[in-house]
Amino acid sequence: MSIFESSPYSSRVLSFVRIVTGIVFVSFGTMKLFGWPPGMPPGFQIHLFSQFGLAGMLETFGGFCIVLGLLTRPVAFILCGEMAVAYFQGHFPRSPFPTVNMGTPAILYCFLFLYLAFYGAGAWSIDGIIARGRTSHS
Repeated sequence: MSIFESSPYSSRVLSFVRIVTGIVFVSFGTMKLFGWPPGMPPGFQIHLFSQFGLAGMLETFGGFCIVLGLLTRPVAFILCGEMAVAYFQGHFPRSPFPTVNMGTPAILYCFLFLYLAFYGAGAWSIDGIIARGRTSHS
């Protein structure tokens, strides 16, 4: 195998990256919605029908879909958009440089989700199980 060929493990590594990304991403949503892990200022109230509440719901439930590999492409596309909005609304006005405006996680999540939206979930996913089931019945 040359360095220019695809590895037989590529889909599994993609799945592993997707799962870890989803688990960490869920923690941002649960912090907003449930105060766990602790990280929000004491007494900070989230209104579910606010932009921040919507972000918490997307991060929690969308993150779980990413972990499971369920509807990965559309969910990842929506989360990519959420992270782009988060960066340009919350970080970019402070400075155009992510290292200065603390927007590095938002940019990285945005592009990770963009990649998942185009590439898919990988071998270890509910989407993969559904796809394998469809090809075996055809």
